[in-house]
Amino acid sequence: MTRLTGKSALITGAARGIGRAFAEAYVREGARVAIADIDLAKARAAAKELGDAAIAVHMDVSQQQSIDRAVSETLAAFGGIDILVNNAAIFTAAPIVEIERIDFDRVFNINVAGTLFMLQAVARQMIASGKGGKIINMASQAGRRGEALVAVYCASKAAIISLTQSAGLNLIAHGINVNAISPGVVDGEHWDGVDAFFAKYENKAPGQKKREVGEAVPFGRMGTAEDLCGMAVFLASSDADYVVGQTYNVDGGQWLS
Repeated sequence: MTRLTGKSALITGAARGIGRAFAEAYVREGARVAIADIDLAKARAAAKELGDAAIAVHMDVSQQQSIDRAVSETLAAFGGIDILVNNAAIFTAAPIVEIERIDFDRVFNINVAGTLFMLQAVARQMIASGKGGKIINMASQAGRRGEALVAVYCASKAAIISLTQSAGLNLIAHGINVNAISPGVVDGEHWDGVDAFFAKYENKAPGQKKREVGEAVPFGRMGTAEDLCGMAVFLASSDADYVVGQTYNVDGGQWLS
């Protein structure tokens, strides 16, 4: 028997990248998965590739109505939600004196408020079911320290670490384990966008920053989405029943707790 047999999961931002890799890992472990994404066409394509164990739902975590509708659709399809992964997030970078309020508001609305109110909506369903559940938030090494050009994103991910602790302490009384994963630098579409910010503000050639950060990882390379899947499966499984409010570094040795 696989570790997530009979479980139902909802993963935000799951049409691509880390969220997509988690969806694939969960299906392999026996779970049914709702692939939630703001790009419904890509979510549907991903669900089709994963087969009958997956469905696609539209999800804009910055809109409460969208959160509530996606949770309802998932409940209707699966009869319950045992696992939530809060993966949807965006990145921005700028020197302190160039940060614009509109960018700050957008990042915190998606990365922090989106995580909180998604967590809240699913936790209410888990409490009502009386079966508990597992909630996994996506933090970042950026939440462990400040970075000169990344103040807003770093602050948003620091908030996720704090939120995970508070929610973990509050919800464990209902049998709901809340924990987080803190990746380092993960290769893929996301980091292509990050590289473009550094090319702009540090006058680097395209791809130079990405190469530099990869070479600086003690493990010897950037991470991949698949490198994070083992932790995502562990935290979703009964093996993590006694783990509460923790943020796990999965970063090739970049941050040592």
